Amino acid sequence: MLFSHSILAAALTALAAASPIADTHSLHEKRSQVPPQWQKRDVLDRRAILPMKIGLTQSNLDQGWDWLKEVSHPSSAKYGKHWSPKQIAHAFAPSDESVDAVKAWLASAGVSEHRIKQSQSLSWLEFDATVDEAEALLKTTYNVYEHEETGQPHVACEEYSVPSHLKEHVDMVYPTVHFDAKVKPRDLSSDLSKRERDPGVYKGVGKPGSGSLPKGGWHIGHHHGHKLEEELATCDEYITPDCLRALYEFPINHRADRKNSYGIVEYTPQSYVPSDLDMFFANFSRKAVGERPILDSIDGGVVQQTNMSFGFNGESDLDLEYAMTLVYPQKVTLYQVGDLVEGASFNNFLDAIDGSYCTYEGGDDPSQDAIYPDPYTNYTGAYEGPENCGGYSATKVISTSYGYNEHDLTPFYERRQCHEYLKLGLMGVSVLYSSGDYGVAGNGGQCIDGPGIDAPYNNGTSGRFNPSFPATCPYVTAVGATQVKPNTNIVDALASGTQPEEACETVIYSGGGFSNVFALPDYQADAVHEWFDNYPPPYGADRFNNSMQTRGFPDISANGANYVVAVDGTFSLVFGTSASSPTLGSILTLINQARLTRGKSSVGFINPVAYEHPEVFNDITEGGNQGCGTPGFESAPGWDPVTGLGTPNYPKMLKLWLRMG
Repeated sequence: MLFSHSILAAALTALAAASPIADTHSLHEKRSQVPPQWQKRDVLDRRAILPMKIGLTQSNLDQGWDWLKEVSHPSSAKYGKHWSPKQIAHAFAPSDESVDAVKAWLASAGVSEHRIKQSQSLSWLEFDATVDEAEALLKTTYNVYEHEETGQPHVACEEYSVPSHLKEHVDMVYPTVHFDAKVKPRDLSSDLSKRERDPGVYKGVGKPGSGSLPKGGWHIGHHHGHKLEEELATCDEYITPDCLRALYEFPINHRADRKNSYGIVEYTPQSYVPSDLDMFFANFSRKAVGERPILDSIDGGVVQQTNMSFGFNGESDLDLEYAMTLVYPQKVTLYQVGDLVEGASFNNFLDAIDGSYCTYEGGDDPSQDAIYPDPYTNYTGAYEGPENCGGYSATKVISTSYGYNEHDLTPFYERRQCHEYLKLGLMGVSVLYSSGDYGVAGNGGQCIDGPGIDAPYNNGTSGRFNPSFPATCPYVTAVGATQVKPNTNIVDALASGTQPEEACETVIYSGGGFSNVFALPDYQADAVHEWFDNYPPPYGADRFNNSMQTRGFPDISANGANYVVAVDGTFSLVFGTSASSPTLGSILTLINQARLTRGKSSVGFINPVAYEHPEVFNDITEGGNQGCGTPGFESAPGWDPVTGLGTPNYPKMLKLWLRMG
């Protein structure tokens, strides 16, 4: 598309008239080098039209925690008075001052207001500009860059400037220094069969072999539901729904509330097998036979049935068999995210439940997040529809059994995502993430080899501890893992007042430690300082962030060992905080049901209440979470970075939350 000569001349005249503004610019972003495999080619054709987008700085992020605390702290008069999505959008939208200041700058440069469109999220100003207009606005020069392998062109500059008085109002400008074009290979002749043969080809957080997926899958033959007393006598070897009900003293559910909701997030190609659900239900929840989760397909998410193995089905089968059994007849929503080609990330899911998240603070990162429509359209299973930005509602509890290492991602990426969890908390959503399965090490047992954010990983026998993300975000509830002590009858133990559980040290170790990115939240400060004072670990700053000023995790734990799960037609034993998170989520869903029945709101972000009332949890004081060539941390009375505050005590939790708000 080209401007006419008359329009171009008018634009140039306006720019000349506005030239005094040029002296007030200051550097806003600069790229140190051209990304690998890209070559700078020609100066951009002067007749080209650039679709400009100016990202405006969000307002009130510094007030976000104060607002969340108002609706989630037990002593607040506004406890439980959650916000609507519309209230949140307006509260964090760029200020009128930012919008007006940037529009005034554009007008002074000849970009009239009728050419400018403000995005629905309110965070972007969009307009078309000639190359001359764009270069004059940003004091830069645009070039065409070409990808060496594909020949794909991309428009970018090396640096750009904005008026100094606008730096606090402008987050970023596109297109400029960012190389976020999705590269399409020349040869797209491969098909899905290669991906089926080589699971490593899969992308996204759900790819088989990912360190955050559950462990085990050892077949145990046909496992019938036994008489209750027989079943409870073997919970140290086989965890079933009745074991969990006995451990945490919550009842079989008998009703559903239309206002209540529970969501489980899965990432393609991970998928449940319908016949596995029925096999499990036939043994442990007969009335649920034939039940299926409500499917919310995000960005082409599909419950694939081509790959049938523990690496593809273990996670989803585990999550849904237990979540659906423990809350039945309450419906469970399955958020199935990503197509078979690209998979997806947490940001793709967040885009779908909050349309404004798609774009604010620069939007998704193509190096971590899947881009839709899928550019690899010649692959079978590629999603060719538009990216899902909004359109899906958030359930009142969301459990996710996947995670990254905090060290895998940039602090900017993590903080942007963490702000979204804050907003979900404001809306009354409880967001749960598993804390990891490798103790103080990262996924796969990786440890950080040396100081700095760019330090490589080593083989896991030494080095710095490697905390998980999003578990370290202070606005989620991180869930660690326990196990029934070997040779322990839980009925006898509970009757005698003996704690039947300890930190999980069978197959997996409860992920825990301290963030290298997020500050210590005030709701957790007393608990963390008390742990450091009374149970100081024998490690220094060369091992972990021992400043006592950063977020500790997990917050709460639940059993994560020896789960009996139907996978691919056979009962198997499964281990992981992947099991702990949906179990806690089920208990919170039952508490929400009781509150909603009484006309109260959902529990929302639970951490402030949990840390204010640690007495509603079963304190776990035995076991550790070894890793990186060390014993890791040790469980201790009160909060600790192995099992957090302990495991749920449903009667105490229910009594507490029913008297609130």
